[in-house]
This record gives sequence, C-alpha cells and structure tokens, in this order.
Amino acid sequence: MARTLPAAAATPPVPRPAPDTGGRRLPRTLHPVAWWIWALALATAVSRTNNPLLLFLVLAVLGYVITMRRTEAPWARGFKYYLYLALTVVTIRVAFRAVFATGITPHDHFLFSLPHIPTPDWYAGIQLGGPVSLEALLSAATDGLRLACMLCCIGAANTLANPKRALRVLPGALYELGVAVTVSISVAPQLVQSVQRVHRARRLRAGRTKGLRALRGIVVPVLEDALERSLRLAAAMDSRGYGRAGTATRRSRRITGILMLLGMCGMCAGAYGLLDATAPKLLGLPAMAAGALLCVAGLRLGGRRVTRTTYRADPWLLPEWAVAGCGILSAVLLFSNAGFNAAELNPSIYPLSWPTLPLVPAAAILLAGAAGFIAPPPAPRPVTPVPAPRTEAAK
Repeated sequence: MARTLPAAAATPPVPRPAPDTGGRRLPRTLHPVAWWIWALALATAVSRTNNPLLLFLVLAVLGYVITMRRTEAPWARGFKYYLYLALTVVTIRVAFRAVFATGITPHDHFLFSLPHIPTPDWYAGIQLGGPVSLEALLSAATDGLRLACMLCCIGAANTLANPKRALRVLPGALYELGVAVTVSISVAPQLVQSVQRVHRARRLRAGRTKGLRALRGIVVPVLEDALERSLRLAAAMDSRGYGRAGTATRRSRRITGILMLLGMCGMCAGAYGLLDATAPKLLGLPAMAAGALLCVAGLRLGGRRVTRTTYRADPWLLPEWAVAGCGILSAVLLFSNAGFNAAELNPSIYPLSWPTLPLVPAAAILLAGAAGFIAPPPAPRPVTPVPAPRTEAAK
C-alpha cells in the first residue's frame, strides 16, 4: 500500500541567498529611448561617409554592442535577419548598376559585358545592358553598404530596446500613434520568432528543412500565427479603450491639429534653412525653434484629454546619458570635420586606389562602441530550479 508523505517530512524550501555582485553593477535593462538615440545618432554618422573601411567598422561596433548587451527576449534574436536584409540591399544595388550601365569611361577596368537592349529616344540617358566596369560595381557596392549600415543601426535599436517599454514614455497626445508605431516595429521580431518556432517544429518532426517545399511549409503556419496575433492584439486594444473619442471637444482638436501642422512646417523650414547656405537666416534656427515650440504646445494641449498611469517608470540615470551621449558625440565628430579632411569620408574611386582610414572618424565610431560596456548588463536568463531529491526519511 502506498504511504502518504507526512507534512513534517517534506523538504522545506531552501531560501536563495542574495547575489554577491562583488562591487559590480546590478543587471537591469537600459531605457529604450537611450538605445534609440544611440542607434539613430550612429545612423546619422553613417550617412556622412562613404568610406568602406568606416562602414565595416560601424558593422563591427554594432555586432559588439549587441553581443554584449542584448537580452533573452524574442526581439533580441533577429539581428542576423537584418544582416541578411543588408546583404540583399547591397546585392540589389550592384545588380541594378550592372544592368543599368551608365557613366562608363575609357579609363575604367572592363570586367564583362551584358547584352545591350536598345531604348527609345524619350528614355535617353539610361542604357540597358552593355559593358560593366570594376569602378561602377565598387561605387554601387559602397552606396549599398552605406544604406545597409543604416538599416543595421535600426535593427540594432529593435534588438536592444523593448518596443513595448518605449510606448510608455511617449506624450499622452501621441498614445494612439505610439501604439501603431509599436505594433509596426514589433512585427519583424514576432515574424522572426514565428519562423524560428515553425522551423524548430519541422526539424523535430523530421520534415524537409530546405528547398521550396520547406518554404511552403513554413510560410503558411507563420501567416496563420500572424493572423492570430493580430486578432488577439485587436481584442486587447478594444478592451482597453484604444480609439475612443475621449472628452476633448471639436474646438480643442482643431487647435491641436493646427498647432502640430504649423509646428511641423516650421521645423521643416528650419531644417531646409540649416542645410541651404543661401537661405535667409530666419529659415534656420529661428524657424526650427518656433516650430518646436508650436509642436510642444500642441502636444501639451492634446495630452490633457488622455489620462494614463505608469507602473514602475523606467529610470533615466547616468548610463542612459552616457549611451545616448556616445552616439550623439560620434555623429557630431563626423559632421564637424575637425582634425581630418572631409574628402577622407568619401574617397573617390577615380583613379582606383585603396581607401585610407582616417583616425578621428574611426575614433568617433569606436566611441559609439563604448556603449557595449557603459550600459548595465542585462538580467540573466532565469534558470528553472531542479527539485531536491527526497531523503530516506521522506520515502
């Protein structure tokens, strides 16, 4: 006959001792806005240069920071897919330059020739097919590499920052827009998670893992999973009152819209004035400052009709300032042209020569990589406790 285990004989739970950090920083998650500021500033710095050595250095910095500070969340595993997308962008850019052959000079290094397709007179200036040179392909590859680096910067922000936590720091007037942006940003990580889950299930069932049949067997479950997620999200948003009219009157909504529209026009005019040296001075900083004030006034007025509460607000401490400052300082150094020649950022391939690595821009990009050890380490993955074996007395 089976004997029941007395309550006194049960093994009491052993309390876990407090972790000894040894003077190190406690693990926590960095503020998501800090990661976005860092990534956007680094993308701005990338837009300044066309030097392939600096662009590859940016990719190395992104890989280092993501390796050191990514979490175990589902969206933190999708950076390799952004790398695949970056490689696709470079490939498409090179292929287009080879097909639409333009700007071939007699001094170029000829590689091969594609069949030429004659075009009508109104299509002048664009040639389909023809000779392809090494200089043309290298120029297309560097242009595509710059765009690929910018995409990887956005992918790094999606990998390191929690998109749902970023929603809580938006102003109240933008909560509906913030929800839409958060949903759109989280689509790619969720699709990556669905593809990994379906691929793992097919491997466990000894299904085909390569070829068109495997692609067809993965796409259908992923689309079904995406539809189910959309329906659950719509039901959750509807139950929480998203899209409600609120207590705002028609007059306050019109005033808010006018302020936001005028503010955005002022900021666009200010940006144009800063970029164009021949523009009047009033179209520079004064127009941008006036537009920013109008936008802030519109946000404050529109946020009065939205009442939100925050549970455990994310702190903005010294690591957040340091990480954001690393990215901003990197962009400022590349735009200041201090200590280096601006031509080193965009080396010419005519004549064809190996690009040089300017020290100041390289140091600025490495400064952005300091976020890999300035940011606090993420919390470790929780380990499921193993139950202790029963003793002889408990049998």
